[in-house]
Amino acid sequence: MYCITTTIYVPNRKNEMKRRGTLWIWLAAAVLAITACEIPTGKTAEASLDPATYADKAQDAALLHESVDALTEVIIHDIFSPPVAARIYAYPSIAAYEILQQRDEEHRSLAGQLTDLTAIPTPDAGQDICYELSALHAFGVVGRALIFSEAKMTAHLESVHTRYREMGVRGERFEQSVAYGEAVAQHILAWSASDRYKQTRTFAKYSIDRDQPSRWQPTPPKYHEGIEPHWREIRTFVLDSAQQFMPPRPTAFSLDKSSPFYKEVMEVYEAGKLERGDLSPEREEQLAIASFWDCNPYVVSIEGHAMYATKKITPGGHWMGITRIACETAEADLLRTAEAYAMTTLALMDGFISCWDEKYRSNLVRPETYINTYIDENWMPVLQTPPFPEYTSGHSVVSGAASTVLTELFGEDFAFRDTSEEPYGLPARNFSSFKAAAEEAAISRLYGGIHYMPAIENGIVQGRAIGSFILKEVETRIPKPM
Repeated sequence: MYCITTTIYVPNRKNEMKRRGTLWIWLAAAVLAITACEIPTGKTAEASLDPATYADKAQDAALLHESVDALTEVIIHDIFSPPVAARIYAYPSIAAYEILQQRDEEHRSLAGQLTDLTAIPTPDAGQDICYELSALHAFGVVGRALIFSEAKMTAHLESVHTRYREMGVRGERFEQSVAYGEAVAQHILAWSASDRYKQTRTFAKYSIDRDQPSRWQPTPPKYHEGIEPHWREIRTFVLDSAQQFMPPRPTAFSLDKSSPFYKEVMEVYEAGKLERGDLSPEREEQLAIASFWDCNPYVVSIEGHAMYATKKITPGGHWMGITRIACETAEADLLRTAEAYAMTTLALMDGFISCWDEKYRSNLVRPETYINTYIDENWMPVLQTPPFPEYTSGHSVVSGAASTVLTELFGEDFAFRDTSEEPYGLPARNFSSFKAAAEEAAISRLYGGIHYMPAIENGIVQGRAIGSFILKEVETRIPKPM
């Protein structure tokens, strides 16, 4: 019998609200005039803002970042797998964006652009809605419905309500704004209920075929069953199907020492062996890269009769962290921030569906199993092997997809300092672009000893194709007349 101890790394982010000084009298008067007037039908930029909210509007984007962080903490606590975590991030982010885009003349709805998404409800005539509060309320309600530890999200939602009361949104306006956010949340949740997620919970578990050496087998130390073998059945957001961007076939399995597959295995094996000798500066950097991009939500360590589990963010959680960093670096307002989160989650979600479709089709054995069986029974990868088939690399696919979307939103040469892993004890890393970060995330899987090179190289190509397709099919900005 094992004694199980769980170590949870929870972000301890400081309050990043930036209060602005008192408005000039003429600006205050202008805003008061806007809010005092009846809001016309159609989109009117900033029409919903009262003086207090307008004066502190930098807080709105910060509150959305805090809401995403609160959701991340629950995802970590509840130990959701990477594909499921991507789904949990997506629906709340879409809900927030859909509310905010209504009052801006330059942005457009995702309804009719995402599979089966219909237009959200609109406020009743004459209601005085604080769209910022409505969006954050909807984010919290949708997120809470998709996780287990609902009390944690309820507590965060209550803190959001308190902050808006402090910013001057009170009384009937507060009640109407919360009620409107609730109505949109229920609309989004009804949409989410038709994506076949619940049905896949009842499907058969992965069936292990030990007579086929080329097929994936559970790996130590926990020998966990294959995660989400039916994820390809989940409804895509933008892709025509899970098979739309099917990658090339993996290298043919072989035990022949002169075969291409054996050479790919040995490349992983040699990378792992280097860790056991004196480390060169190059290898130290490779190990740092592997650790930084590990993003394994549940790493198990066994010491004697004790089993220790360490929880941390998923790959999608890491890219949501990068999205926050990009928004803060660019000083993005609430709508642009919501847009960035929504578009990134589309890339993550469809990326995981496409990747998992291939994983359980090719069903390729992991390096650890092959090496322990045929080369060296004592060899261990630097990183713990995740519990699903090898090809293609999930990190490579979703990093390629997310980085492509973020590049479109923030620019080709958007340099940033990635502090996403600092709350989990890892130092920040600097990147010259989102593309550079994605490429490092992909190659980290070779350095960690858990992927062959074709899964990495073909995976990032697969991800970039998915990201490009999403950008082609989904428009968040209304084209300006020529």
